[in-house]
Amino acid sequence: LHPDSVELTSPASYVDTLRGVRVYVDPQERAQLMATRLKEAAASAGLVLIEDEFLLGENLSLVEEPQVIVGTFEPRFLELPEQVILEVARGHQRYFGLRDTDGKLAPKYLAVVNTAENPAAVREGNDRVMRARLADAEFFYREDLKVLFGERRKELAGIVFQTRLGSVLDKVVRIEKLCASLGAALGLSGAIVERAVHGAALCKNDLVTWMVGEFPELQGQVGRAYALAQGTAEDIACVISEHYRPKGAADAVAQDDAAALVAIADRLDTLVGCFSIGLAPTGGADPYGLRRACLGVLRTALERRFDIDLVAAFAHAYAGFEGVELDMDGEAVRGKLGLFFRDRARGLFSDALPIDAVDASLAVAASRPLDARARAAALAGLDAQTRSGLGEVFKRATNIAKSAPDGEPERGSEAAELALFDAFYASRESVAQHGSNADYAAAFAELAALAPVLGRYFDEVLVMADDEAVRARRLRLMRVISESCGGLARLELLGSAGDDTSAK
Repeated sequence: LHPDSVELTSPASYVDTLRGVRVYVDPQERAQLMATRLKEAAASAGLVLIEDEFLLGENLSLVEEPQVIVGTFEPRFLELPEQVILEVARGHQRYFGLRDTDGKLAPKYLAVVNTAENPAAVREGNDRVMRARLADAEFFYREDLKVLFGERRKELAGIVFQTRLGSVLDKVVRIEKLCASLGAALGLSGAIVERAVHGAALCKNDLVTWMVGEFPELQGQVGRAYALAQGTAEDIACVISEHYRPKGAADAVAQDDAAALVAIADRLDTLVGCFSIGLAPTGGADPYGLRRACLGVLRTALERRFDIDLVAAFAHAYAGFEGVELDMDGEAVRGKLGLFFRDRARGLFSDALPIDAVDASLAVAASRPLDARARAAALAGLDAQTRSGLGEVFKRATNIAKSAPDGEPERGSEAAELALFDAFYASRESVAQHGSNADYAAAFAELAALAPVLGRYFDEVLVMADDEAVRARRLRLMRVISESCGGLARLELLGSAGDDTSAK
């Protein structure tokens, strides 16, 4: 046997035996040990660890027993934007950053290594690499600041956004106009819209900097840092960085209305442009990230409580492509994008709400996501049995109403018929008023109370009577009930999971 061989006496002894020779084969145990040692190392240096789940995962498979070494770089590098320093450490070297007790970035870092037999040598090598990377970033920073940030806009004409849709500069011009029209439609204040338009004019300028060329993942953050360094107001600089959010499912949306408006405009321009030239996602292929862009629009509108009308928004975005040769007219684009957004909204809403309530609401209000979610939430306030009963009777009413003749219904003669007629007309006006006021909980509560009366009607009354006049009267009542209530939600979909139209 090799002198360093380890003898395993049984499969059950595998983990313990290897731990005895400092090999932690259980990934959860190794991760916990790494997290503990990182915090201990930070504390020993009198600093606070900048926790990072990504770095924990990256380092986990690189070591058998995580050892932690504290590295150092020259304080002069702290003049660089904080995110640049952290990205050098994180992205290039997989190092953790540290802060002092006041929250300021410290000129130190933590490196996870597999051996600490000669920590001084390891530290020296790590410091040398870190220093070289930061020196490169320092050069980029100084060179970039030689050019006024606002003057970089014209350079965007040299970057292709999409071959048929023009340059990034063309896109920025469209975003500015779209911010103005969307902001007005959303009822945002003039100050917010003005700030959004100003931020939109600068939001892509950092794409032509040395720094973003080296660290593309820092686009937006670099723009914010450069704009601030050259005197741009904080609220405008915020738009530059925040409009990229959310960058993924776990990321928060922009926390400022102006930045949120630019975020929506940017994504809508991409979505409308790509759909207009036949670049809608197919299967697993989505090279322009359109599914992610759609979810970004929905999440931003919902979380910022923007009552956006998607159909109108698509039209505004489409108008921005005047002079560009497109493959589809505006109506066709609005139709395709409407279905695309509806599928994504269905998946998004159903994470927290019953799918039948979601389907019933999206069927009437998919173009207004905030309103559709409010309807679905109100329906979700009814228990499953009540929703199912409501769906059952309204499905019958809706199906029967299709053959109803024109004209207003009249009171009938049978007890169940009279009871339904009186109950419906007693609540009709208040239900409509609740709907107009977006008090959907009250509206659906009244309809839930009407459902048993409608159920009794179907049990005791023959709608398709032989007498033509009686049949017409009863059909008209079904039509009026279906039409009056159908504007609130497609109640006939309640109690059913609907078609399997999950996001594609």
